[in-house]
Amino acid sequence: MRADAPSTPVELSVVIPAYNEERRLGPTLDAVGRHLDATGSHWGTWEILVADDGSTDATRELVTVRRDPRIRLITGSGSGNRGKGHALRLGVAASRGRHVLVMDADLATPVEELGHLEKALADGHTAAIGSRAVPGATLGSRQHRIRELLGTAGNLLIRRTTLRGIRDTQCGFKLFEGDKARAAFAASRLNGWAIDVEVLRHFQRVGWPVAEVPVHWSHQPGSKIRPGDYPRMLRDLVRLRIPVPRPADVLVVVLFLAMAVTLYSGRFFDPDHRYLTDSLQDQNQWEWFFAVTADNVAHLRNPLFTDLQGFPDGVNLMANTTMLGLSVPLTPLTLLLGPALVLSLVMTLGLAATAVAWYRLIVRRLVRQRGAAFAGAALAAFAPPMVSHANAHPNFVVLFMIPPIIERALRLTTGARVTRDAVVLGLMAAYQFFLGEEPLLLAAMGMVLFAVAYAAVRPDVARTAARPLLNGTAIAAAVCLPLIVYPLAWQFSGPQSYTGIDHGTAPGVANSLRALFSFAERSAIAGDADSADALSLNPTEQNAFYGWPLALLAFAITVRLWRQPAVKALACTVAAAAVLSLGPRIPLPLTDTTFPGPWSLLADLPLFESVIESRIALVCAPPLGMLLALAIGGLAQARRLLTQYAGLLAVCLGLLPLLPAPLKSEPRAATPAFFTDDVWKTYVRDGETLVPVPLAEPEDAEALHWQTATGLGFRMPGGYFNGPLGEGDRTGVYGVPLRFTASLLRDVRQTGVVPVIDAAARAEAREDLAHWRAGVLVLAPQRYEDRLRETVDKLVGLPGRRVAGVWVWDLHQGTQEGS
Repeated sequence: MRADAPSTPVELSVVIPAYNEERRLGPTLDAVGRHLDATGSHWGTWEILVADDGSTDATRELVTVRRDPRIRLITGSGSGNRGKGHALRLGVAASRGRHVLVMDADLATPVEELGHLEKALADGHTAAIGSRAVPGATLGSRQHRIRELLGTAGNLLIRRTTLRGIRDTQCGFKLFEGDKARAAFAASRLNGWAIDVEVLRHFQRVGWPVAEVPVHWSHQPGSKIRPGDYPRMLRDLVRLRIPVPRPADVLVVVLFLAMAVTLYSGRFFDPDHRYLTDSLQDQNQWEWFFAVTADNVAHLRNPLFTDLQGFPDGVNLMANTTMLGLSVPLTPLTLLLGPALVLSLVMTLGLAATAVAWYRLIVRRLVRQRGAAFAGAALAAFAPPMVSHANAHPNFVVLFMIPPIIERALRLTTGARVTRDAVVLGLMAAYQFFLGEEPLLLAAMGMVLFAVAYAAVRPDVARTAARPLLNGTAIAAAVCLPLIVYPLAWQFSGPQSYTGIDHGTAPGVANSLRALFSFAERSAIAGDADSADALSLNPTEQNAFYGWPLALLAFAITVRLWRQPAVKALACTVAAAAVLSLGPRIPLPLTDTTFPGPWSLLADLPLFESVIESRIALVCAPPLGMLLALAIGGLAQARRLLTQYAGLLAVCLGLLPLLPAPLKSEPRAATPAFFTDDVWKTYVRDGETLVPVPLAEPEDAEALHWQTATGLGFRMPGGYFNGPLGEGDRTGVYGVPLRFTASLLRDVRQTGVVPVIDAAARAEAREDLAHWRAGVLVLAPQRYEDRLRETVDKLVGLPGRRVAGVWVWDLHQGTQEGS
């Protein structure tokens, strides 16, 4: 039973963990009491708490028989010896002191050393720990040499892996500020000897300064450390490095995973035979990206280039969104399971991992309430524009590195461990570069917007943080740039590189005010496909669509919590990103008048010139989620139930219209047996290409799926990728510039009209086929199949043959007949 604690605070609480200490505890209690009562002691009120750890001797009776009410026995529920950490957690929790001294029962460090620790606290530290390893420390009786060696090795291991900057964590004489000690021990979970390391690690991570003070120490007989305690200590150090998550955190991970699987449920359970309807041709493209990367890595080829598409010029993969940060390490899985399954796993697990990453950032930096953090992270990861990109753009939904990058940048502002944090930040940024450059650019824009807004709100904080942040950013850049300079050079100067892509002024390239406040197509309750399509480029680019209820909720949260600097900065970030997403020319509502927007200052700069302006609204999702988390966290602490209920009702009304329906999917078109049965191999010789009819292009890239189904066994002209317009013009375009034959076949597919084929057209076709080194032309079943077949018959001068489900024109046969 735990002793009842008086409610009156005291100046000093002395906590002594005890297990079978009947021989040593009595003299220790006497010595401590005499010192604290001695003339000249300024502690005034004090208490000694003996935290018993299941003693089986007379330890408890030794404490309870004392008549001094300032000496109390603390016991936990249950019985048995659970460890020093458990005992200290109980004792510190029961303490009332403005300061808490934790000391061992053997009095190895004399209580008279307390004055040295007290002076360190007076100098501004929150904890002062006795140390045997700093200059000025003295040793009396020494331990056995083996124990000294093990202790030294243990301290070295702790410094190298867990707790840097402290030489001696295990000396049992430590003085803390009371409230901080109670918070740190309450947050601990280790029961063994490593509790000292865990608590001091907590102080370091929170930023509470710790002083290591030299003391006199003498070994005392009767130590409770046994040989088995050393491996248990090592086990606990591993647990500190790999913390066990809370049950609530595990539940959050499971919920986010379930949400991601539900969103992708139409394809997740049969990825080889299901196609995301709204992905247009992007699913084919992304599967091909993963397949070609795995093929390059497996054959030790350059992963930044291939000529499997766009032959003979090829494809600059670095200038396309290949996500090398995942496609390269997942090469074995892609080769084993196929690109369709791997892409499905990447998009589903990556989306869930992104939500978990936002959750961790919000818990660490904004609110402790797990429910509030869950809601905020859910909005950040599953906001309407994120759901839109979930159809086809894994680089915009697999963002699990962005929250850690933000967290590491925030650490730089403290000025502690700038170099280490900057190096880690540089490595993180380099990895995100290989996951997605445009998301990294958008994240950097969001961070700059937040930093400027926060600096305006808290200039005093900004002045303090500016120097370490700038220094750290410079170090991070110095680490990152050498890792990405060669891929960047290849991207902008390598084969098939381009300068930028002009997306024009079509509706959806830039957002409109209506798009910001409307609902996305996949909003389960309020979605309207027709209105959303009219305001966006396509179903994968619905880059705003936050809805007016969420806008009203965010405005109400901002007004209600305006006094908080973080709220002001988050709200300004949302507003600024929304305005930037309106593009270089902003129309006045209900008029034909436009005026220059802030984006006009950036639109023509390198990197920014290729950004689809409406995508900047993606930056709004995380700060909106954080505002939501702050609001729910505040409601959880509200005293009046009516306030809580009214606030939660408003939150529900703001979010309910945004709940996404599962992404649409449909049965995938079957791959012709010509490819699955390897019939194509008899028609395509070394160095030749297979020419689909019509060629693969952004509007129809099914031929990419045929290619992946054959294990990338053949090359082909045309394709769906980003490349230069042509010789002498490095303007970026989607697909390749169409030669005469490709353009003619595309027109037939679109119109169903067979053109006049004359000698000049046949000559152009022969030139194109020679340029492509074509071995065979293949026409799969499709609309206007007969008219396409008639056109090709006339172009090549020989009839097609039906082979394994497709029409083929064997150009070797034509060559033989022509000769």
